Amino acid sequence: MKKQLIEIKSTVLYLLLLLPVFGLKGEEKHLDLNQAKVDTATFAAGCFWCVEEQFKSLRGVQKVIPGYRGGHTKNPSYGQVITGKTGHAEACQILFDPSVISYSELLKAFFIAHDPTQLNRQGNDIGTQYRSAIFYHSARQKQLAEFFIKRLNEQKAYKNEIVTTVSKKSKFYLAESYHRDYYANNPDDPYCRLVIKPKMDRFKKVFAEKLKP
Repeated sequence: MKKQLIEIKSTVLYLLLLLPVFGLKGEEKHLDLNQAKVDTATFAAGCFWCVEEQFKSLRGVQKVIPGYRGGHTKNPSYGQVITGKTGHAEACQILFDPSVISYSELLKAFFIAHDPTQLNRQGNDIGTQYRSAIFYHSARQKQLAEFFIKRLNEQKAYKNEIVTTVSKKSKFYLAESYHRDYYANNPDDPYCRLVIKPKMDRFKKVFAEKLKP
């Protein structure tokens, strides 16, 4: 556990260096202050129960919606997706206020929330439905996502190369209602206790200053 936390802190250091290298001071010059204060990001980083709980804990995140994206099957069910035959990934659509939390900050959280070097799996969750993926909603999001991956690989932030895919958003299918707030509603579930809670504890240590009250 201690070794894992040290590795996470090291990765955060690399991430914090990214924006100055890119020559930006945040993303203010790309933000239209007259637009509605909501933007959308979509990430796949393993089981969406964990991803939902991690991102909804961050200030500026208004809503996190679990669902399925990136496949070929229309209106897939959870039972179909976990077979790995639909092509869909378990993903979370994140609605956020860009005046409070930027897309770059969400990317930092994404790369801390899971291991982006594991191909088609996260831990014991194995299959393409658990792949690491970023679905961009704009050219700007695509640019930032690809830059983060390039810089992290160049800096050797991880032992292995990042395998995260970056692709344009496709149709997003809502997951069944019982998947929403799964961790909060099922804290005694073995998966929640043994897998999600340890991840949440580490995530909160890294983003302690960014958490909601």
